[in-house]
Amino acid sequence: MANKGLQILGFALALIGLIGLIIGTILPQWKMSSYAGDNIITAIAMYEGLWMSCAFQSTGQIQCKVYDSILQLNGALQATRALMILSIIVTVAGLGIACMGMKCTNCGGDDKTRKSRIAMGGGIVILIGSLSGIVACSWYAHDIIQAFYNPFTPVNTKYEFGSAIFIAWAGAFLAIIGGGMLAASCPRGKSTPKYPISRPPSSKEYV
Repeated sequence: MANKGLQILGFALALIGLIGLIIGTILPQWKMSSYAGDNIITAIAMYEGLWMSCAFQSTGQIQCKVYDSILQLNGALQATRALMILSIIVTVAGLGIACMGMKCTNCGGDDKTRKSRIAMGGGIVILIGSLSGIVACSWYAHDIIQAFYNPFTPVNTKYEFGSAIFIAWAGAFLAIIGGGMLAASCPRGKSTPKYPISRPPSSKEYV
C-alpha cells in the first residue's frame, strides 16, 4: 500500500513539474533588463525569452516580437531551446510509461513484478528529461551571469534572471523528485525463510 502511495505521489509531482517546464518554456521572462549602475530608466522593462523579446511599458502596454531568424541567435539560446523541448518530450514519454506500470492502473497486465519494472523504467525516463531541463536552465543562467559581469557589456544592455527561468527550474526539480519516487518502486525479490520449515513426520518413519 505504501508503494502504491509513493507511485501516486511521484506521478503527481512529475506531472506538476512537467507543467512548470511547459509554462517556463513558453513565457518570455527568461531574463529582464537590469537597472544596475546609472541605468535609471524604468519607463520600459525589457524581457527576453526563448522565442520572443517583449517590452513592458509603465502605461501597461506590452509589445512582443518573435525572433525572425534562428541562425542569428547565440549558441546558448539555441541549446536551451533544444534541451527544453527535449526535456518536455522525454518527461511526457516517461509519464506515459510510468502510468502503465503503476499499481492503481489496469495497464501492463496483472504481473506485479512486471508493472513495478515498467514504473521504475518510467521514473528513470522522467529523471533523464528533468535533468535535461536543469542543464538547459543552468546553461542559460550561466550565459546571463557572464554577460552581466562582462566589463565590455554596456550597462543599459545588462540583464538579470527573469521569473520564467525560476519556474522552469522549479518544474525540473519537481520532476526529478517525482521520477525518483517512481524509480524507487523497483520490484523486491521474494524473501526466503531463514529457518527450515518443519514438516510433519511421514508415515514411513513409524513402519
